[in-house]
Amino acid sequence: MFDNLISFAKFLFSKDKELCVFIHGITGFFPRDLDLYRLALVHRSLPVKDAGHGWANNERLEFLGDAILDAVVGTYLYTLYPDKPEGFLTSTRAKIVQRESLNRIGKLLRIDTHVRAAAHSSSHNSYIAGNAVEALVGAIYLDRGYEACRRFIEHRLIAAHIDLNDLVRTEQNYKSRLIEWTQKYRVTIEFALVDTFADAQGSPIFKTAVLLGGIFAADATGYSKKESHQGASRKAYERLTTDKLFAQRILSTATADP
Repeated sequence: MFDNLISFAKFLFSKDKELCVFIHGITGFFPRDLDLYRLALVHRSLPVKDAGHGWANNERLEFLGDAILDAVVGTYLYTLYPDKPEGFLTSTRAKIVQRESLNRIGKLLRIDTHVRAAAHSSSHNSYIAGNAVEALVGAIYLDRGYEACRRFIEHRLIAAHIDLNDLVRTEQNYKSRLIEWTQKYRVTIEFALVDTFADAQGSPIFKTAVLLGGIFAADATGYSKKESHQGASRKAYERLTTDKLFAQRILSTATADP
């Protein structure tokens, strides 16, 4: 309570009350270090000067937030489903933290309207909101610690915006489907970044290949690594289910039971 009063007092004298109110609205608390949240809303297409007079964007916070999300969601599902196997937990976590899901939540929270980004990036990168959600998680972690981050993810993201009962019934995530298949048949899976290049507007494009049992299965491009993973996974999964000879070749690489 005392800590909240201090944060509120800082808010009263803040030059950026609009951002403070926005952060409070989606997190339930006022920021201690508003600069972290400002940075979480800076896309790489329109970087800002940092304290060292270099250029900064939200990618480092996005990296941190991605790791925290995996840990919190993994622990949450492990506790919620004590009798479910690893494959189920992996698949369900992937559905929650996948870019499409985070992007939908980011737009519901109107995070995308506060992101500083170049116009061409906004039109070509459909996952700016989802990336900002991850960066925001990273900012909360640095500003408030793990426990506050856990509460935000569990209550403000999952409970408020994700129907877990409906989620576990859907099979929209081809990467999770492919991972479950490889776990079931003890086949190794690897995602390899093949190439990165830019489109005509300068937005980065990633090309990823998926290898099953060390054998090339498919590749795909996307405006994020996760998007390219999904595309490659969809092609690989569809190939497994339609090409029997290919599936048999992959199965021949399966490791023996321990």
